[in-house]
Amino acid sequence: MEIIGLGWLGTRTRHAEELAGFYRDVLGLALTHHEDGFWVFALPDGRDVEVFADGYQGKEHFDTGPVAGFAVRDVPAAVAELRAAGVELLGEPGPTWQHFRGPDGNVYELVTAP
Repeated sequence: MEIIGLGWLGTRTRHAEELAGFYRDVLGLALTHHEDGFWVFALPDGRDVEVFADGYQGKEHFDTGPVAGFAVRDVPAAVAELRAAGVELLGEPGPTWQHFRGPDGNVYELVTAP
C-alpha cells in the first residue's frame, strides 16, 4: 500500500467543547460543520480535523486518544492489504475510510487522499 500523507485527524474526548474552542480560537482553524457533540474544522490544505464528544454515537471505538488517518489513493485495495495481514478492522467502513487497530493498540484510519 502507498501512504501519501496524513489525511485526517479525529479526537473523541470528554472535553470536546474546550477542544473545539481551542482549535477555533487559539489555533485559528475554520469551523466548517457543527452539530450536537461533533465539530469539523478545515485545515488550509483541505483536510479535516474532527472533534467528537464522549456521547457522540458511532465513534465509541475511538478509545485510545487522537486518531490519525493515513491518506491512500485506493482505500478498498489498502483495506484488503490490512485484512490479508490480519489487522483488526474497526467499525463499519465509510465510503472513503476504514478504521483499524495498530499493533500498539491505538486506533488509526485509512482515508481517501484529497
